[in-house]
Amino acid sequence: MAADTLIGAELTAGEFRRQESSFRDWVGPDPRSGALGERPPLEAQAGRYHLYLSLACPWCHRAAIVRRLAGLTDALGVSYAAPFRDERGWAFTGEAFSDGPGGRYTDELHGWEFMAEGYMRSDPGFQGRITLPALWDTVTGRIVNNESSEIIRMLADPRSLGGLGASGGLDLYPHERRAEIDLINARVYETVNNGVYRAGFARRQDAYEQAFKELFDSLQWLDGLLAERRYLLGDRVTEADWRLFPTLVRFDEVYNLHFRCNRRRLVDHPRLWAYARELYQWPGVAATVAMEQIKRHYYTTHDELNPKRIIPVGPGYDWSEPHGRSA
Repeated sequence: MAADTLIGAELTAGEFRRQESSFRDWVGPDPRSGALGERPPLEAQAGRYHLYLSLACPWCHRAAIVRRLAGLTDALGVSYAAPFRDERGWAFTGEAFSDGPGGRYTDELHGWEFMAEGYMRSDPGFQGRITLPALWDTVTGRIVNNESSEIIRMLADPRSLGGLGASGGLDLYPHERRAEIDLINARVYETVNNGVYRAGFARRQDAYEQAFKELFDSLQWLDGLLAERRYLLGDRVTEADWRLFPTLVRFDEVYNLHFRCNRRRLVDHPRLWAYARELYQWPGVAATVAMEQIKRHYYTTHDELNPKRIIPVGPGYDWSEPHGRSA
C-alpha cells in the first residue's frame, strides 16, 4: 500500500473522503445531544489520561495548542509520534527532535513502536486507519476518544479535563455563541481544514477545481470577517480560531505547493496573515509549531505527490514579526 494513501481517508470516485473517528467516549459530563458512546462518562482525574500526538498533523496541533493554553502539561501526559509514516502508520522511533517543544518520538506510557498497538488493544477487531490525536485512559486501558474536535472541547471544558489545568478551564465554546461557532467551524472544516486535502488528494480535475474554488472563496470570506472583528467571533478567541490556525500556519510552507493550492498565499491575505501571526505569538503557541516536522511529514510521506521526497527550503517566514493588530 502506498504511503500517501495512509491519511485516515479514502478516495471515492476521485474525491477525498476523510474517515470518521471510531472512539467517541467522553471525560466528565457529556454535553453532546444523544451521546454517541454507550459507556457512562469517565471521571476527570489528573494523571489518568495520556494524549498521543504528532506535531506534524494539523488535527493533533489543535489539541497541542489547547493543552498548553489550558495549563494541562502536568495533569495530562503526552507522547509524540514521528512525522514520517509508512504502511505501518504512526511510529515511535526514539529519534530526538528539537523543533516545537523538543523531545523524542517515544511512547512515554507503554513503550510501543507503533500507535497501531494502542488501537488493537482498544479494539482487537479494528479495521480502519490509525489516526491521531488519540486520548488514552490508563484505568480502562483503551483509547477513549480519537476525534480532535471533541478532544479539544474536553481539554478546554472546566467540567472535563480542562478543570485539571492551571487555568481551571477555558471558555472557548461559550454557550451564547455556540450556534455561530458551529456555523463557522462547519464551513472552515469542509472548505479550509479539510479543503486543502480535498484539493491535494483529488484524482479528478473537476474534484480538484471544486475544492480549490471553495478553499479560496472561504479564505477571502475569512479575510473579510477579520476586517470587521478582531477574531472570528468578535473580540475574544474561541475554538474556531484554534481550529483554523493549524491550517494557516501550514499553508504557504506546504499546501500552496504540495497540494496545488496556489491561487494566493496566506501572506497575500493581509488580515489573515496578521491574525495568524497574532495567534502564533500567544504565550505557549509558538512552542507547538514544529515546522521541520510538518514539512518532513508532508513532503516525505506522500510519495504520489512528491516521489523524490525533496523537502523545499522556503519560504521560512518570520512569524515573530509584529502583527500590527490593535490590542
